[in-house]
Amino acid sequence: MIIDDLSQIAKYVSVHPRFEKAFEYLTTTDFEKVQPGKYEVDGRDLLAIVVNDNGVTLMESIAQFECHNKYIDIQYVFSGQETVGYRARKFCIDPMGEYDEEKDVLFYEDAPDFFFKLFPGQFGIYFPNDVHAPMIGEGKIRKVVMKVRVD
Repeated sequence: MIIDDLSQIAKYVSVHPRFEKAFEYLTTTDFEKVQPGKYEVDGRDLLAIVVNDNGVTLMESIAQFECHNKYIDIQYVFSGQETVGYRARKFCIDPMGEYDEEKDVLFYEDAPDFFFKLFPGQFGIYFPNDVHAPMIGEGKIRKVVMKVRVD
């Protein structure tokens, strides 16, 4: 997992071959003018999901404690404040059902080890080994989830 401010993206472009295009999209798009929804940025290799939803309670988010196999999430908050729960996947022992290949998601009944806040202009990068519980907060949280294909 990586947590930082969008102004620091130069440090992370080399982490994955598709990160440069993902960060370019994040820095050149006026998300205040983009309707919520799913957008193909580079076919199925790079997707953007624009979110404009009310935050949820800690318990609601933990009930959807998730990780992915095929995609890395870059979750960028551009309005509101989001709290996220985190635990390394290797320490999660209680899967909730089976991995859903079509939706690329596996849920766990485990609890996060810690929580952190993301403010406007900040992002979190969640790799397949990062189990996360996002969208905890009050009021509107507006963010973009960049889905970066791993392979």
